[in-house]
Amino acid sequence: MQEPQFVPHSQYCEYALEEMKKRAADFYADIKRRRSVRQFSDRPVPKEIIENCLKAAGTAPNGANHQPWHFVVVSNLEAKKKIREAAEREEQEFYGGKAPQDWLDALAHLGTDEHKPYLETAPYLIVVFAQNYEIKPDGKQIKNYYVTESVGIALGFLIAALHHAGLACLTHTPSPMGFLRELLNRPTSERPYLILVVGYPAKDCKVPDIRKKPLDEIATFID
Repeated sequence: MQEPQFVPHSQYCEYALEEMKKRAADFYADIKRRRSVRQFSDRPVPKEIIENCLKAAGTAPNGANHQPWHFVVVSNLEAKKKIREAAEREEQEFYGGKAPQDWLDALAHLGTDEHKPYLETAPYLIVVFAQNYEIKPDGKQIKNYYVTESVGIALGFLIAALHHAGLACLTHTPSPMGFLRELLNRPTSERPYLILVVGYPAKDCKVPDIRKKPLDEIATFID
């Protein structure tokens, strides 16, 4: 068993109390502007922006530091078209009878349906894969831990980073998603987790009129 190695936490930066309060308030004021959009512009986005947002996602905490995620960034027009066609086939079955009525009722206020043109319009699709295990160069199989939780945290980092950079995104989860592994030639050790649609919102973009729960409904303080 490998002995743990430790180094000084020299990157930590402590702020004065008033600065901490301001930074927390400023971050909330910025992040609450974030909205999921379904109308994207086809304006190009520099690859460097996506790369830095992905590097930010890669800093997320995760089980045993195995970092059980892989991000496939799709900008190729033909590849995006194939993903859209496959996703819409699944969505047609979902909206056409596979989904229970209570789930359809829950989605109704969002105005979603089986048509997903944004999968082709947006400049980037970031397909997130969760790695259940890792295959080392010598062929040894290493199990990953807390995979779903770890990938979810990394995805949250990624969404926040994209918003911070000035981009919009949408989480899309066609069900089932197995076609993504085949289309993108990913190994069987990985399972599709989510498609993140990324780009600028269209000029005429509209979003559902929804509200977020207030603090007293999402948090309990035990002093």
